[in-house]
Amino acid sequence: MTFLLSSDCYGGFCFCSIYNDRSQLCMMVLMMILHVFRVYLTGGFKKPREVTWVTGVVLAILTTSFGVTGYFLPRDQISYWAVKIVTGIPEAIPVIGSPLIELLHGSPSVGQSTLTHFYSLHTFVLPLLTVVFMLIHFLMIRKQGISGPL
Repeated sequence: MTFLLSSDCYGGFCFCSIYNDRSQLCMMVLMMILHVFRVYLTGGFKKPREVTWVTGVVLAILTTSFGVTGYFLPRDQISYWAVKIVTGIPEAIPVIGSPLIELLHGSPSVGQSTLTHFYSLHTFVLPLLTVVFMLIHFLMIRKQGISGPL
């Protein structure tokens, strides 16, 4: 699929190289961590800004989820084994571990249905959730203002 996208589609090579260059994710996570430290040091999580903090934590989880779901999209050996390891983590959950893994994979093992699930999460579900939580986050900042130094 990656070969067809990069060879047959106009601009496909550029699209594939974006996903093969994982440095954007590292930069996004670094900026997120720096932002969390700034908010923590200025006391931006204290009353009355708890909702802003919670929406920020949800946005941090969504950012990490973008990285996990996007890691499988290049469809190479590195991404295959990374997804195999990452989706194997929930297996440690006692009762719901195995059904959760099968839900993530879409089948008993990593395959085409896993790619479809991760692609759908990466391009539809996560962006929608991110926009909703960013809107809430920005509205709360607008309403309460930015926390100043202590």
